[in-house]
Amino acid sequence: MEGGTIFHFVTGGIHEALDRAREATGGKDVRIGGGADTIRQYLRAGLVDEMHVAISPVLLGRGEPLFEGIDLRSPGYE
Repeated sequence: MEGGTIFHFVTGGIHEALDRAREATGGKDVRIGGGADTIRQYLRAGLVDEMHVAISPVLLGRGEPLFEGIDLRSPGYE
């Protein structure tokens, strides 16, 4: 891909994907991209240190609630 971006498809779950991303960055920060379900999986596992949420005023269809079914205090979020 132009600019040196490389995509790897991982089927072993979020922990494997995060481990591989950390190896690839050599210890630098890793950004997680994806839909609401992907982000919810990482939140439930307590693997998100910091979040940046961009909100768009355009809704196509019904949308998907980002924090639905998550007890954010359980994994230690404030």
